[in-house]
Amino acid sequence: MKTLKTQRNSKNCIVCGMENPFGLKAVFYDLDDQSVACEVTFRSEHQSYPSRTHGGMISTLLDEIMGRALWIKEPETFGVTTTMSVTFRRPVPFGVKLKARGYITFDSKMGFTAKGEIYDLNNNLLAESSARYLKMSLERAFGQGADFHQEMCYEMPSLIESFDFPDKRQSEK
Repeated sequence: MKTLKTQRNSKNCIVCGMENPFGLKAVFYDLDDQSVACEVTFRSEHQSYPSRTHGGMISTLLDEIMGRALWIKEPETFGVTTTMSVTFRRPVPFGVKLKARGYITFDSKMGFTAKGEIYDLNNNLLAESSARYLKMSLERAFGQGADFHQEMCYEMPSLIESFDFPDKRQSEK
């Protein structure tokens, strides 16, 4: 899938925050199939058992990538998670490059549902999730005076031209 553009990154988010020393600093790409993707390398700070990434960090990345799928069509609307289910298929290592994608499965005026997946570079599915989100404006989600561009202040360079993922329908079976 060809990358179209990058999404903005924030200051302090654990996933995309460029100023968070413990964060993943993940860069998210809108893809030509209406999904969003990133490459990420979990670090030892994200460990649970030896050589394994903590399930909370895995879930956090999946939540972020599913929520960001909304920004392909509504770049200044926030998805606020109401429910989320995660299935851990294989151990997720740290210290190696992985890739993730998220895409919307149902969209309405008030909310949306999405799926998220994390793969190794051989396209082995490591973890997957589904979630339901409410759509909110920045002001409703974060209060009066909130400024999208102040929080999401980093415009990220596009360093990846395409991503190779299995067909979406395969992961939905």
